[in-house]
Amino acid sequence: MRVIAGNAHGRRLKAPRGLTTRPTSARARESIFSRLTVRLGFEGVRVLDIFAGSGSLGIESLSRGAASVTFVDSSREAATVMRSNLATLGLSDRARILVLDVNRALRELSASHEQFDLAFVDAPYKNDISADVLDALAELDLLAPGAFVVVEQSRRAPGPPPAPAGIEQVNVPIIGDHRIAFYRRPETAPSHG
Repeated sequence: MRVIAGNAHGRRLKAPRGLTTRPTSARARESIFSRLTVRLGFEGVRVLDIFAGSGSLGIESLSRGAASVTFVDSSREAATVMRSNLATLGLSDRARILVLDVNRALRELSASHEQFDLAFVDAPYKNDISADVLDALAELDLLAPGAFVVVEQSRRAPGPPPAPAGIEQVNVPIIGDHRIAFYRRPETAPSHG
């Protein structure tokens, strides 16, 4: 697994051992980032990488100029691998790793009034709680105006999560075995009147 573009282009990433982590394929990462780059300049972006695993999506964002990435994963082994990848690439100073259950992590981030410009949700395929996480991102006000959310699922999973109030679905490409759903919080709330 390698970084696709940016300062760390071509550098190798480690992945946690075993079957509990499923790194996003290079083809899917390339498609995700080419779609995001058109819509979102990465310079100065605050990123939330949920179910981060090896950290490949957040690390790709840092390589492309993101200001910071908060990685969330409940696995200590995944956190160890992420720390190693970040240190090897010289990106540790712009990263924070929360080794917590996703619900607790999101509540803590909300309690400290944090907001993100981009969030990745790559829930385990066997326990796909993507819809719940997407709802929590909206309810806990963790998305800045104009923020994007990228939800990665198995193409065989039931349809993409419905967009919660205040979030719109942008598009849903199928890339290999992955369904990638893109969502966006509009810059301004629609006016009713």
